[in-house]
Amino acid sequence: MTLTHFSCYSAFIINIMGFSLHRTHLVLTLLCLEGMMLTLFISLSMWSIQLQISSSMLIPMLVLSFSACEAGMGLSLLVASSRTHGSNFLRNMNLLQC
Repeated sequence: MTLTHFSCYSAFIINIMGFSLHRTHLVLTLLCLEGMMLTLFISLSMWSIQLQISSSMLIPMLVLSFSACEAGMGLSLLVASSRTHGSNFLRNMNLLQC
């Protein structure tokens, strides 16, 4: 295992741990999700560079576009929830209520 593989694996694991353990603010969960998506993008980019196939560069670009869409949706949910509930604490929001 090279140093770049180890750093990608450890960054992904740290983001998963942050996402699962620190669920107090919506901003923190969104940042952990964005970190996981960026780590996945870097890993897929390194994989396609190692294979030296130009047609496999489509997959990292799709992941990057989905990551941008996820970030936009997350920020819009953050703004909407802070306007309706007054804060971004996840425990203040009851997701079962309409």
